[in-house]
Amino acid sequence: MFGRWFGNKGATGAAHGSAVAGLALPDSAGVLSCRVLDPVGEAVRRAEFGVTDSSGRKIVAGETDPYGNVLATVPAGEYRLAVTAEGFTPFHGSVSVAEGERSGPGHVTLQASVPPQLPDPGEWEIEPMHSQIGFTARHIGMARIHGRFNTFAGAVRIADRMENSAMHVIIDAASIDTNVQMRDDHLRSGDFLDVGRYPTLEFYSDRFVHRGGTRWGVSGALTLHGVSRTVTLDTHYLGLGSGLEGETRAACRATTELHREDFTLTWQTMLARGIAVVGPSISIDMDIQIVPKG
Repeated sequence: MFGRWFGNKGATGAAHGSAVAGLALPDSAGVLSCRVLDPVGEAVRRAEFGVTDSSGRKIVAGETDPYGNVLATVPAGEYRLAVTAEGFTPFHGSVSVAEGERSGPGHVTLQASVPPQLPDPGEWEIEPMHSQIGFTARHIGMARIHGRFNTFAGAVRIADRMENSAMHVIIDAASIDTNVQMRDDHLRSGDFLDVGRYPTLEFYSDRFVHRGGTRWGVSGALTLHGVSRTVTLDTHYLGLGSGLEGETRAACRATTELHREDFTLTWQTMLARGIAVVGPSISIDMDIQIVPKG
């Protein structure tokens, strides 16, 4: 794709003046470019890159395109380039960008990283003191409201083959907390969670799918407001560690997005300008630590 802009120049080839082979550049600017590859020479798409100056200030950041390319117009100068991708060891290197020229390290080859050790097979449980189940909802079309559930419990059965594992989480609906009493009372009412009729939220999964590196998809049935729907948690496994008393712990982060109407949470009111007070979707963010049961 670079050929259309840069002709047949190499990775460090230069075209002088105020343009690089037809690509108009601002005064005193150059183009930083490279291609990110895996160890067998395949392009790494959606790798994250960041360019910082000598003082550590971020100049530009983004993701590689479907062909693994990084392309950024920056002021001429000295920079640090960082490239990260799931399942690979991060790359860090220096690059000098000349005015009116295309500069860069050419090909950046990322090396596969060693995945963290998985938990031992057996019965585990969520450790609530070091775990959090939070959510974010849009308010009046622009602001965001953050909240969490303060009371929950969960069990995880780790199988000999991780893909055959299962988990069951129960959340106390009345423990919802957005740090505003009036709003929390409304969320507990019949307009939303209706905790008198539906005192718990439950999630059960027996489908763990490895998505590469430390990424897993955990799919299961979420029961909320008396309605069950299939939900997939985008899960980033963080590995094993030891607690203050020497106990073994495993940790992960997980996210998903729920649509209120899927669970018949349809209460809504509109402002005078036709703006909905509550957004249609809710982002769920979880930080979970598990310990061996018992």
